[in-house]
Formats: sequence, C-alpha cells, structure tokens
Amino acid sequence: MRARLRTVIFGLVLLGFLWLGVGHGPAWALTDEQNLVSEVWRIVNRAYLDETFNHQNWWFIRQRALKQSLNDRDTTYTTIQGMLAVLEDPYTRLLRPEQYRSLQTSTSGELTGVGLQITKGEADNALSVIAPIEGSPAEQAGIQPKDRVLKIEGTDTHQLTLDEAANRMRGPAGTKVTLTLERTDTAEPFEVTLVRDRITLNPVSADLRATPEGLKVGYLRLSQFNANASSELSAAIKRLEKDGADAYILDLRNNPGGLLQAGIEIARLWLDEGTIVYTVSRQGILDSFEAHGPALTEDPLVVLVNEGTASASEILAGALQDNGRAQLVGTVTFGKGLIQSLFDLSDGAGLAVTVAKYETPDHHDINRLGITPDQVVEVKPLGRETFGTGEDPQYQAALELLGSAAVIAGVS
Repeated sequence: MRARLRTVIFGLVLLGFLWLGVGHGPAWALTDEQNLVSEVWRIVNRAYLDETFNHQNWWFIRQRALKQSLNDRDTTYTTIQGMLAVLEDPYTRLLRPEQYRSLQTSTSGELTGVGLQITKGEADNALSVIAPIEGSPAEQAGIQPKDRVLKIEGTDTHQLTLDEAANRMRGPAGTKVTLTLERTDTAEPFEVTLVRDRITLNPVSADLRATPEGLKVGYLRLSQFNANASSELSAAIKRLEKDGADAYILDLRNNPGGLLQAGIEIARLWLDEGTIVYTVSRQGILDSFEAHGPALTEDPLVVLVNEGTASASEILAGALQDNGRAQLVGTVTFGKGLIQSLFDLSDGAGLAVTVAKYETPDHHDINRLGITPDQVVEVKPLGRETFGTGEDPQYQAALELLGSAAVIAGVS
C-alpha cells in the first residue's frame, strides 16, 4: 500500500511539473528576444507606480508578448512598446540604445537637435511642448510652452510614441526638420522649419543689478536641472554674495525640469532646514528629502514661474514656497508630479518607468494641477531676450515685491 501511495504521489508531482511547463517552458528555453521582453516586464512589475497597471492583467500582457514571433531586435522593441502602451503612461517608455545614449548626454550637458522638451497628453494623446531649451533653434523660432506639435515632416504625431517623436526631431547639426504646430490663440495650424544644431546646456546665468532705490538684486536664471546645475548655481550665489547682493530673483520660467536630485540639491542651497519634497510609491510608502543647512544666503528671494515650469522646477518652487523661503510670481506651473527612474537593459537600451509621485512639503499633489504663485501676473508669451528686462512684467513685479519693506524684513 505504501509503495502504491509513493507511486501515486510521484505521478502527481510529475504531472504537476509537466502541467506547469505547458505554454511557458523552463526559463533557460527562452530566446534572447524573449528574455529582453521578460526583463522589461519584471522591471515594470516590480517598480511601476500603479499597482493595477492601468487595470490590465499584467501577467497576461507578458504571456501575449512572448507568444509573438520575435525574429529580430526591432520586432522585439516594437513588441515591448506595445506592451507598455497598455499602461497609457507617456512617461513609462522604452529607450532604444541610441535614444538612451542621447538622453544620458542631454542630462550631462549637451545634445544635438532642435531643443524641444515635449510630452504626450494622457487623455488625447496630443504631443505638446513643455518648453524650448534656451538658445536652441526651437526657442529662436518662437516656439512656446503648450504649443501642440501636430506633424513632424508630415507625419501625424498621434501615431508616434513620445520617443519616436523625439527621435524624428533629432539629427545631425545643419539638417532641417519641419514641424506643424497649433497654438491656442491662433486660428490655423502653422509650419516652422528648424535647422538642427548642437546645443550646449549651460543651465545658469547670473548677474548683479541695482534698482533705482539702491537695492542690489542678484538675478539668477536656471534653464534646466542637469548634472551641472547645482554646482554652477552654488558658485553663482557665492559670487553674488561676495559682490554684496541684498536680495535675489530666481527665474525658473520655461525650465522643463531634469534630474530630481539636482532639484533637491538646489533647494538645499536656499534652505537651512525643512522638508523639500515627499515621494509616494505604489505601496504608499512616504519618503522625504530634507534640507540640512546652512543655506548659502538668508537674503529675500522671489521665484519666477510660468506654464513652462515643470517637474524638478516645480519641486524646487514648491519647496521654497511651502517653507516660506520665497514668494512665487508669474503664472500657474505645468503640473508634472510624477517621478521616473531609468533602468539599464541588458542590450544597451534603457527603460524609463514612473515609480512614484511627489508631494510638496504641505502635501500638495500638483500633477495636472500645477503650483499657483503667490502673485499671479499674466503676460503674453515672452521671448528669452525679454526675460529679466524692463519689458518683462513678471520680472518687474518681482522687483517691486523685493523692494517692499515687508519682504526685506523677512516677513512672508
């Protein structure tokens, strides 16, 4: 009887092993292409912010992808993009090796292209401009935040992923690309032909200005949060302090963001203490980043923001506003409150995954809402050459605010 029982149990175990193998196969039987699909699936499964995966059966998505004919790497990339598309999150995306290298280069300080930071609408899938990069062909052509990019060289952008659109705008310096744009205050779409160029990202410009009342104001313009931003801004503040600055204007207009850590480090330049930002994962785990002082200066500070102020710029603006360190002047910011992490893939490609959302120190979730300035000053779109001049109403409002006795006394 015992011998028979052992035989039955062994048979059940064997049947169970065989059944588990049907349709899956042992892990070592996967092809290189299938392994890459599985690698992407595992990263998203572990790290993605939305644990419902946009109310999709994420395991079924994997199985369906693995059953496709993955005969070459391009087909595999297309399959991965289709797998990620079900999430309906434009920020979670595959970066092919050349795209990944380009992104890494841009965050380190240089890129080649037209100089547009773009996003895809979650509801309508429309491609729109976050902000043009300072000094880029896009800015020189007058492209503005919130402009919609309808076509790239005649191709409807609704058909393109975010990275496909970006890739079509990149290219060798000196080559041309034509964009069809739509602007809210114009009746008809219009075309702009841009000449691609090598764009050096110098994130900080600074100078000391004297008002008619004798106030020495350090004007700091920060165009992007790349790897150089914190050290360059620190050096600029120290130089202006040495030159006798009484107060500061930090201009974050049309700054589309960049590295989260750069935003945190720059907030620490201005704050003695306090929370800079909270991050919330899908498990609801709340992490925080704190200032640990001392700040480089205690002088009064006004921050200029607009609809092109996004992502890491909003983290910085929210930290300074909620901690009472600065007053914000301008218009409501862009409203990107999601955080992405970059993951290296085994073939040299990369994967950007939305892993968390952030909240300001006062626990404001600004995604799609933006940050409302303390003083709203509506203006028509300004060119970069107008920023920080007498023809810039938001800058003039900041000067008036700094000149008030209440602000100079440190009362916010």
